[in-house]
Amino acid sequence: MGQPVIDQIWHIESKKLSSLKIHMATFKLFNNHINVTFIFLAVCEALILYCSIFVAVAIRFGTFDFDSDVVVAGVGSLSLKAAVFALVHMLFMTALGLYQVEQFRGKTGFVQMISRVIVSLFLVSIVLIVLFYIFPSIRLGRGIIAIAFLVVLASLIIVRRIFLGTVDGNVFVSNILVFGVGKNAASLFASNENYKPSPGYRLKGFVNTPVQEKVVPDHLIIELGESLLVQATKLGVNEIVVALDDRRQGYPVQHLLDCKLAGIQITDPVSFLEREQGKVNLALMNPSWMIFSDGFTVSWFKTALSRFFDIAASLSILILTAPILLITAFLIALESGFKEPIFYRQQRVGKNGENFDLLKFRSMQVNAEKGGAQWAAKNDARVTSVGKFIRKVRIDEVPQILNILKGDMRLVGPRPERPEFVNKLSKTISMYSQRHSVKPGLAGWAQLKYPYGATEQDAYEKLQYDLYYIKNANPVMDFFILLQTLEVVIFGKGVR
Repeated sequence: MGQPVIDQIWHIESKKLSSLKIHMATFKLFNNHINVTFIFLAVCEALILYCSIFVAVAIRFGTFDFDSDVVVAGVGSLSLKAAVFALVHMLFMTALGLYQVEQFRGKTGFVQMISRVIVSLFLVSIVLIVLFYIFPSIRLGRGIIAIAFLVVLASLIIVRRIFLGTVDGNVFVSNILVFGVGKNAASLFASNENYKPSPGYRLKGFVNTPVQEKVVPDHLIIELGESLLVQATKLGVNEIVVALDDRRQGYPVQHLLDCKLAGIQITDPVSFLEREQGKVNLALMNPSWMIFSDGFTVSWFKTALSRFFDIAASLSILILTAPILLITAFLIALESGFKEPIFYRQQRVGKNGENFDLLKFRSMQVNAEKGGAQWAAKNDARVTSVGKFIRKVRIDEVPQILNILKGDMRLVGPRPERPEFVNKLSKTISMYSQRHSVKPGLAGWAQLKYPYGATEQDAYEKLQYDLYYIKNANPVMDFFILLQTLEVVIFGKGVR
């Protein structure tokens, strides 16, 4: 009689010991989920970038004595210069999406990933030239920079090759078990090839429940047995996602309670997908989840800080891009005629459903919508030659800075839609009107995560990302969205 109890205790204690080595693959920072594996990668690469300057100096001067007269006379103190070099690199690598989960899911190959590193090096070189001119005290010689770039490129190729193999191995991995075999369980990984979750996670299987119709592949189904805790412990599970199609049938309260008390994380499917995919899954969500989950915080300090940031950043962008804006205006007038309008005003829906006039550079023919409002299509014939370019690099959106200064928009937020589309989508998509609880933005989370949308299904998908942003928005998240918008501009993501 006593042996099963001893075995159970042994399993629980083993689980506690294993969780000391690999706990959660994510943690929350500023209300956003951060993947531990990517933090580790970023730290490693930041150290490589910092040390690359010292290696380059050692190669250039033939000594590792950085306090020697020849080194001091040649480059001076290296710590600050190396830190600036590393910081600029990290900002551009983040901006180009090199720490996004999508880069490690097979959608982009290793060669394409390295090509982004090379693009980052090119952009960094331009920024460093400007910084060296403004701040001569941090200047480094061209020879040292060239050597450092070669060291960085070789090192990052090696590190990322190792990382790609490591995240699928036993290091930094959190094991996931799904309780359920029906539609909800299958939907957790349906968008990923071979039911594979994000880097840092390993799917151990789906626990069979007799009252549910089986939808997931048979080879991934695990029988419950006498104890979910024992089964989870044998598999080294760190987290159980409860994804039953009908909670009223066979909800394993005692099994889940045992696992929870043993230190295994228990998660609902909506929260799991919020963390995994950066969106609120509308198909699985019910209003009570929105009501009782954390997030959606509003305070006068947060509002005031956001407004100050919007004004300061908008004025800076306006000043820095003034020459580009003048050239763009001239080219539009040159192509279409100086009597035709350069700017285009269009009604959009803002906060609380109030309409405002959005300002853009005109990228289409003057009579582009004589037949009524319509979404832009791929290779739209209405787009002018100049319009194709300014839409590709998003210059046509820059005049919306004036909307931000006026207070109709923010730098970051859900993109504003036209009243004609909003009226239709609000009737067909549940919770669509909730995206108007905040000011619309020039850049947005949905624009980073989803390509340009021109259908009702696209609007549905983007709404899920918009709700995630509204739920978790904070100044730090806004900063990284703006930073990663550079990827959209350079690689033309979502352009039509």
